[in-house]
Amino acid sequence: QVQLVESGGGLVQAGGSLRLSCAASGRTSSNNVMGWFRQAPGKEREFVAAITRSGLGTNYADSVLGRFTIARDNAKNTVYLQMNSLKPEDTAVYYCAARVYSTSISIFTGDYDYWGQGTQVTVSS
Repeated sequence: QVQLVESGGGLVQAGGSLRLSCAASGRTSSNNVMGWFRQAPGKEREFVAAITRSGLGTNYADSVLGRFTIARDNAKNTVYLQMNSLKPEDTAVYYCAARVYSTSISIFTGDYDYWGQGTQVTVSS
């Protein structure tokens, strides 16, 4: 079992920055791929970014490319999402996810095995 706890969300003005953190506990050695997803009201959960265990492989949604950066610190069992140049359309609940049965990055929610409870990010215009 893996437990994931997100933190770092909040209210920020457009153009501002936030850094989300996701702390993992339990069988963290199995967390091959870590991902961030988000879900806005009335919309489906969507892929934001993901990173391989080594940190050498990353993938981003087109909507955040160049503004968001995903990173992980395996010694601390933590994955981060640095969000810069935030826009009102980035407003959503952000979820951390772990993929333990594959080493490949996926953009699909169904490919991830464990999820955090989410943290709210609100960007005001």
